[in-house]
Amino acid sequence: MHITFRQLQIFAEVVRQGSSQRAATVLHITPPAVSMQLRELETQVGLPLFDREGRKLTLSAAGEYFLVHAKRMLTALKDAEDFMDSFRHLDRGLLTIGMVSTAKYFIPQLLARFQEEHRGVEVRLRVAPNREQLVAMMKDGEVDLSVMGRPPQEIATRAEPFAAHPLVFVCPPAHPLLKIGHLAVEALAPYSFLAREHGSGTRAAMDRFFVEHHVEPNISMELSSNETIKQAVIAGLGLSLLSLHTVGLELQHHLLQVLDIEHTPLMRSWFVVRMQSRQLSPAAEAFRYFIIQHGESHLLTHDVPLLDISRPGSQA
Repeated sequence: MHITFRQLQIFAEVVRQGSSQRAATVLHITPPAVSMQLRELETQVGLPLFDREGRKLTLSAAGEYFLVHAKRMLTALKDAEDFMDSFRHLDRGLLTIGMVSTAKYFIPQLLARFQEEHRGVEVRLRVAPNREQLVAMMKDGEVDLSVMGRPPQEIATRAEPFAAHPLVFVCPPAHPLLKIGHLAVEALAPYSFLAREHGSGTRAAMDRFFVEHHVEPNISMELSSNETIKQAVIAGLGLSLLSLHTVGLELQHHLLQVLDIEHTPLMRSWFVVRMQSRQLSPAAEAFRYFIIQHGESHLLTHDVPLLDISRPGSQA
């Protein structure tokens, strides 16, 4: 059957009004249009829905049963319309967003855009030092949604990717590897590395990258802060693998450089994650929809100029 919601609406209104003429007036269409839609509906159903005596319409036995289901479908449609309208016109609500520390470099800008459309929504940010602590926040129900690069496998969640997440090897501007140009992964082996702590998504990605390419990195220091790692690299204490989203200012001001290493940037994804067992509030659903719709274009605008700056011979 190819029944439309419009046909269901017309059918229900004819039953309500007891007349095609009155239903046409309420629906702002012509009586012939009402009659045509009813005939098409009965053709699709394969049974007469009305008993007709002159201009008088009464429901047939089939029509009585069909009306029950038509009302259910129209109610479901109305619920869906109301729910989507709540996304467009949110005027209140509390939204708590959890994120790994790397996401703090772009989530506030996206939130500012979100709140321009939903000014009545109060937003709270919870920044977890690393992925493991964010997973704990999710398990304890402390956040509605989480933004992370590696969704948890140990708990039941729904994770949706919304943007690419490039990781790059960075060094201070005068590092000797910059003079060589394109480098094999093995060229990194002699140099000291500053790494995020175990439990960090960036650390997991770095470890996996070196294992895949059979290189043993010389990790001289583990640090739990992207900012501390950046300052240590600038000071010449070692190289590091960092999210491109964390080093924008340093690249623009030539405090750091991106090394041209084969198989990089190392591409991951950003995910918006929620617990499967929790029903999202309208505010949380609205932000989930917003970040999936706008997150990728926002980050591309950020990433492309930075990758251009980092290419050899490029100018700021």
